[in-house]
Amino acid sequence: MASLTCSPSDLVPLLGGATNASAAAAYICSRFDTVSARLSDTTYAVDNTYLLFSSYLVFAMQLGFAMLCAGSVRAKNTMNIMLTNVLDAAAGALSYYLFGFAFAFGSPSNPFIGRHFFGLKDVPSPSFDYSFFLFQWAFAIAAAGITSGSIAERTQFVAYLIYSSFLTGFVYPVVSHWFWSGDGWASATRSNNDLLFGSGVIDFAGSGVVHMVGGIAGLWGAFIEGPRVGRFDQAGRSVVLRGHSASLVVLGSFLLWFGWYGFNPGSFLTILRSYGDGPTGHNYYGQWSAIGRTAVTTTLAGCTAALTTLFGKRIISGHWNVIDVCNGLLGGFAAITSGCSVVEPWAAIVCGFVAAWVLIGWNKVAEKLKYDDPLEAAQLHGGCGAWGILFTGLFATERYVNEVYPGRPGRPYGLLMGGGGKLLAAQIIQIIVIIGWVTATMGPLFFVLNKLKLLRISRDAEMAGMDQTIHGGFAYIYHDGEEHYHLPGLALKKVEPTNTSPDSDMNLPSSV
Repeated sequence: MASLTCSPSDLVPLLGGATNASAAAAYICSRFDTVSARLSDTTYAVDNTYLLFSSYLVFAMQLGFAMLCAGSVRAKNTMNIMLTNVLDAAAGALSYYLFGFAFAFGSPSNPFIGRHFFGLKDVPSPSFDYSFFLFQWAFAIAAAGITSGSIAERTQFVAYLIYSSFLTGFVYPVVSHWFWSGDGWASATRSNNDLLFGSGVIDFAGSGVVHMVGGIAGLWGAFIEGPRVGRFDQAGRSVVLRGHSASLVVLGSFLLWFGWYGFNPGSFLTILRSYGDGPTGHNYYGQWSAIGRTAVTTTLAGCTAALTTLFGKRIISGHWNVIDVCNGLLGGFAAITSGCSVVEPWAAIVCGFVAAWVLIGWNKVAEKLKYDDPLEAAQLHGGCGAWGILFTGLFATERYVNEVYPGRPGRPYGLLMGGGGKLLAAQIIQIIVIIGWVTATMGPLFFVLNKLKLLRISRDAEMAGMDQTIHGGFAYIYHDGEEHYHLPGLALKKVEPTNTSPDSDMNLPSSV
């Protein structure tokens, strides 16, 4: 928000022939300038507070990822997957601070990669403050968290450190520079008039930049190291290796849902920008209204996907499965993330409905190809993220596109909304280049790690469980070989221990 100004020379004629008109004009202007400066400072403070709060919500998603991952793996690998989630945030913070932020937003730069602000040198700058770095770091580690789920239960600890640092320090930042920086070659906010297809890519909060990057990276990691021991039998039939806690999966899903309200609405970065008259021509409204609409579209897409998955899987498998519903919910969120700010609420329902079937379909393909992803991360984030990008090219509305991306009259919008095919063409280009870039960078990295025997743990270690073989003990208390009795007040009947081995589904003492 630019500060308003007051000139005594312009004010004197308005005071007529009053005595000491010049002195009065100077006094009024001094008071005016003080008030204007205070208003400007207040605007910056409110906007930065909003951005920081959104950053905290996005960071809280790491706890959601941790709980979701922990519940989705077997109990013998709980400590391992929890530690990898912590390291995604910790290693990602240093790599993004040293290199990633500069590669992503180091303007002025070329269209491919940024080249300023390494180690946050010269920050704060006229373009952004520290709060912007924190927000973008939270996004970067979210991409790394997606990948860690794909390669869970069989990956060496050192491989996590290497891939996480490389992903957050280089691979992800380059993609975010392309689509989110004012210098990026495909950015919808490109500072010159040379927009891709006259539109640029609309990926508002990162269906492609975050979810597809994390999902495609995980796809290559899981493909190169192969399925977990026992995931497919000798005849090639699928064997379900159930996670040990549906409760943790649900908890993680709700935490991710909560954090998504920082992920999507927070991507406006500010809140005190006004749009003027509303659609009726009478009501004054602004960015705060668009933020509310974005939260609504996010909610509707996720909920629709959850319900569609519930009934879809019931028809296919005959069960009401809470794990599938949670994954469907997250698939809907991943899909709406691209167009959440530029589509109508009813369109978000369409987005969520299709996202559920995209996830179900890709899971069927993965099973046929004997691809093993314990959290369905590649299918969910990669597949549903790609659908979300296409969805934006189909359903983005003219009015919302011009509000969120102003200053370009005649900007293309959704094909099915009458805006032509240029935006959709830009969205398709985004899908292609993300697949190509992540494949060309993360694929060779995982391949080299595998050749150097740094990627996958040994078969014996995998069978015993990574918690015991790598981390010094299980995350839960076990009582193998001990006697178990019913609780006081019941008959003291000896109970043989069941479900206490590290390979069992629940892995909790039977007498608890």
